[in-house]
Amino acid sequence: MSYNAQEDNESVWDELEKLADEAEELAAGQLRSIDRIAEKNQWKVIRAFQRHQVSDFHFTGSTGYGYNDRGREVLDLVYADVFGAEAALVRPHFVSGTHTIGCALFGVLRPGDELLYITGKPYDTLHKVIGKPGDGTGSLQDWGVRYNEVALHEDGSLDWTGIEAGINERTKVIGIQRSRGYSWRASFTVAEIGDMVQRVKQIKPDVLVFVDNCYGEFTELLEPTQVGVDLMAGSLIKNPGGGLASTGGYIVGTAAAVEQAAYRLTAPGIGGEVGAMLDTLRGIYQGLFLAPHLVGQAVKGSVFASAMFEQLGFETKPHWSEPRTDLIQAVRFGGAEQLIAFVQGIQKAAAVDSHVVPEPWDMPGYEHPVIMAAGTFIQGGSLELSADAPIREPYIAYMQGGLTFAHAKFGVLTALRRLINNGLIIIKRN
Repeated sequence: MSYNAQEDNESVWDELEKLADEAEELAAGQLRSIDRIAEKNQWKVIRAFQRHQVSDFHFTGSTGYGYNDRGREVLDLVYADVFGAEAALVRPHFVSGTHTIGCALFGVLRPGDELLYITGKPYDTLHKVIGKPGDGTGSLQDWGVRYNEVALHEDGSLDWTGIEAGINERTKVIGIQRSRGYSWRASFTVAEIGDMVQRVKQIKPDVLVFVDNCYGEFTELLEPTQVGVDLMAGSLIKNPGGGLASTGGYIVGTAAAVEQAAYRLTAPGIGGEVGAMLDTLRGIYQGLFLAPHLVGQAVKGSVFASAMFEQLGFETKPHWSEPRTDLIQAVRFGGAEQLIAFVQGIQKAAAVDSHVVPEPWDMPGYEHPVIMAAGTFIQGGSLELSADAPIREPYIAYMQGGLTFAHAKFGVLTALRRLINNGLIIIKRN
């Protein structure tokens, strides 16, 4: 039985639902495993709330300087507890994950120091933060911070020979990107990051290890700061915000490193002691409470997407049967037309702005035209169902999020229907 662009939508949808049932049955064991991880992470978050005696009055925001904002102070303690860190800085004043990461790196690096990324080239938006010497933008290299990176092997593994050769007396910070970014590689598990920490500190014991944790929170039972990472950053409009935090980011790690990052966010001598939280506290607290469950829903959506596309002959990474360490599901398409139609299909499945048809554009911070499906309640909220792709070979789309498994599933089916109706794929069944 075959369907193409000439078939009516209802018949196509019925056939896709049958395929969806098969995909869920195929991945049933993996989906149950994700539920168990979400359950244990939920208990961990609740216990942290209980230990720090979170109460209703902690949700009342401050104004002006925000002195003695007890809600803000306890929020930092809860985050540090949940992430197994000495200290935390959780603020709505971070405008994005890139801003949060930039604050963390500028906080601990000084002119003459070197930042060495050992997981290859970092995510596109960090390229401008790193910059070039004398570029006049105020980038790290413009301020005299040296930068180097060690490319991954073709199979996505670390080049330890290159790393050992790259670490020198000026190397102050080792950078690790947990998630795949716009790369066709596996994301790094917490266990793998723990091994990285151990090995680089054997080479240079005083080096600081920094992790970009975006998309990774609550996908495993441990976080990188629980296996020796000194400093870590992420965005509240991704995993830990639980779909409720309307803006912000977090930095966790050693007390000294977090304090330096706080001085960068505000000013030396002020740090995290001030900063009006306005009306953001309730959403940030409640979002953290919901995050383990919602992350589990999104991860299940990614597994389902992988199973569906694998059944249709597409290559995906990770495979549906592989353990997960972040939200992102990569799917390789045959060309730009398929890639664009997929992303547009994800947008069409949104509850917000489903009528909008995204097109590739030169988005600030990216090196190639990018197409993004972002029909979200929180602008740019990547825990919500979304997808994006740089328009470049080998034409890989990156899907993430879904506050409910049902929405993620609906998004995959809607995107596939768009591909079929545009004549870009044909479903063949025996």
